Amino acid sequence: MKQLTVAGKALTLLFVAAFLVACSSKDTKDDDAAAAAAAEAAARSAAERAAAAEANAAAGSQQRLQDAVAAVGNVFYFDYDSSNLKPQAQAALDAHIALLRTNERSVRLEGHTDERGTREYNMALGERRANTVRDYMVVNGIPSYRIETVSYGEEQPIAYGSGEANWSQNRRVELK
Repeated sequence: MKQLTVAGKALTLLFVAAFLVACSSKDTKDDDAAAAAAAEAAARSAAERAAAAEANAAAGSQQRLQDAVAAVGNVFYFDYDSSNLKPQAQAALDAHIALLRTNERSVRLEGHTDERGTREYNMALGERRANTVRDYMVVNGIPSYRIETVSYGEEQPIAYGSGEANWSQNRRVELK
């Protein structure tokens, strides 16, 4: 809406300048050239202001998206022995997807598990989790060639020790 206002002002300024040139009572070429130059300068200035306003609006929008991403974080947690996205993970991913739509960056999704289960099973579960996040992003408009997935299984825990408090922190996908 603000962009239309700036563009509307620029257009109004152009019409006023053209009207003044057309209504001039003097017939000298110098006055006409000066008026035309003034109208052209006013048009350039208005166009530059409109472009600057549009750039500022785009920068503000980009900053809001980056702030939203920072607020939700880049770690998405899963239930025990599951690769299904939780609703809060979907909401967080939506913020990342909105930001990724504004650029051409690539991301890496790292799947992790807790220590329970065999190494092979946990590697496969970490991969399923990363692929679930990737699939959600692809369905929501991010091209798959921009998304790399990798599974670390139980190899890179955040919380050490046994117990649900530690295990729940390790069942995750990290977006990098």
